[in-house]
Amino acid sequence: MRVRSDPFLVLLLVTVGVASLFPARGAAVGVVDVAVTAAIGLLFFLYGARLSAAEALGGLRNWRLHGTVLAATFVLFPLLGLSVLLLPEWLLPAPLAAGVVFLSCLPSTVQSSIAFTGVARGNVPAAIVAASVSNVLGVVLTPVLAALLLATSGGFDASSFGDIALRLLVPFVAGQAARPLIGRFVARHRKRLSLVDRGSILLVVYAAFGEGVVAGIWGRLTPVSLLVLLGICLVLLALVLVATSLGARALGFDDADRIAIVFCGSKKSLASGLPIAGVLFGGPAGALVVLPLMLFHQIQLMACAMIADRVGRRRAALDTDRIAGAPSRA
Repeated sequence: MRVRSDPFLVLLLVTVGVASLFPARGAAVGVVDVAVTAAIGLLFFLYGARLSAAEALGGLRNWRLHGTVLAATFVLFPLLGLSVLLLPEWLLPAPLAAGVVFLSCLPSTVQSSIAFTGVARGNVPAAIVAASVSNVLGVVLTPVLAALLLATSGGFDASSFGDIALRLLVPFVAGQAARPLIGRFVARHRKRLSLVDRGSILLVVYAAFGEGVVAGIWGRLTPVSLLVLLGICLVLLALVLVATSLGARALGFDDADRIAIVFCGSKKSLASGLPIAGVLFGGPAGALVVLPLMLFHQIQLMACAMIADRVGRRRAALDTDRIAGAPSRA
């Protein structure tokens, strides 16, 4: 059987390669930050323009879905993260183990969770609410969970509320307001405008990976420690992806809701994690604590982008078959 290459995977790998060779430095960092912010703003504006008010309210009312996402984010993840403390320190140094526990306490990402849900043709209105609620609650819950699980005192940065509102909710509301004017245009050009979803993901990957390269974080670990940490991150993500998918199916959610639960409940926010870590942890070990988060962030973006693209293409093919009256492909 011939294996067809995945164009989006190729683009992701090229993006990682470009970020490794040519990361943003100096004044270019500001340009990349502006580009990422603009792409995210445009993404949420288009989501607002695509969604009817009824769909948006439907997403807000779906509390079973939101509760499932919160349970995965703040219960399942921390329980799995705590298991790394059982590993001997020669296998996983204490600061790295603390970093794994810390990342397991973080809220979900917002922009990438919603973008992946959109690419996979899932329930975007519910994903917007679930990811945003997770991020807002995480400002308080993450320091508390980390303090309890690691016996560390800390606090939180209240400015995260304003950042979420400015970068995500304002463009979405603006899109909703503009829907009567541009809604039909957006619907007619949905396929072309979906490039914004993928483009925003590529920009986030470039900015995040390039930041790690510039900071030199990949040179601070021995090969053995890095391999062990890599394995832990891969297993942690795989377990949560499987648990959220099977759990959502067992709870009776439809495919669109299950996609939102999987992508909102399986990821951790680098943007929220780094400033919180700066408050919770200090001294020489502080730099190592954030390494698991940086590595997990790259893995979740790559893995979830591939999954979202594959699921989205499969659901698009099924929709085409149904419209044409042809037998559905499994």
